Amino acid sequence: MKVILFLVDGMRYDSFEQFEKPKRYIAESAGSLRARTVYPPITLPSHVSIFHSVPPERHGITTNIFTPMADPVDGLFDILHAAGKKCAIFYNWDELRDLYRVGHIRHSYMARERSSELTNEYIAEEAVRYIKEFDPDFCFVYLGWVDAAGHDYGWMSERYLHAVQRSWDCIYHVLGVTDDSYTTIVTSDHGGHGRDHSDDIPEDMLVPVLFRGKDFEPGKEIPDLKTIDIAPTVARLLGVGIPENWEGTARV
Repeated sequence: MKVILFLVDGMRYDSFEQFEKPKRYIAESAGSLRARTVYPPITLPSHVSIFHSVPPERHGITTNIFTPMADPVDGLFDILHAAGKKCAIFYNWDELRDLYRVGHIRHSYMARERSSELTNEYIAEEAVRYIKEFDPDFCFVYLGWVDAAGHDYGWMSERYLHAVQRSWDCIYHVLGVTDDSYTTIVTSDHGGHGRDHSDDIPEDMLVPVLFRGKDFEPGKEIPDLKTIDIAPTVARLLGVGIPENWEGTARV
């Protein structure tokens, strides 16, 4: 079993159902289009919660500035490394470097450009190249252009929706090098409204969490799904023990 986690930054739960590729993915997946992210719905706190399966009240990060945890919690990359799993990360937002420790990742690719259509394509191309050559157990593929489009042009604007559609093209480019041994997950860290995403409202707090693979029944709705459930689900899929201090629930 191998797992790829795709995160499209800022992709609202109601932003993509009209497009062909996400429609296909939804039909082949279990999960929810209205899973709940953490509050505040901000990029770094949300990512730290996804990878450490605890809310910001536990890890203490409530802005996009990283601070060490007062009561450290092992993250997903830490436990996979300890279990001997090969992990890789592909991203372009520098703050995500704090999701892993040096030595716990076999490969990291950091695109230096601001999030754009080309940046997403660079990240997808590098993920394809690495997966084909090195066959890692777990990959995290971060696509940041949608969030940039939301801030620049507004959530649900024409340019924002174009960024959503093209991000799904990048997801399917990577899916093209996978087979039945892979489970893939598509999610987001937050949604947005206007040109912001900091409020406790559905537009900001509800995101897709979609699991596609042989362990998941296509079309099945998973109730009460939260983004902090992703890390324990990945751990269970890869046969790795789930830390007792994680708060999420494995959904497999």
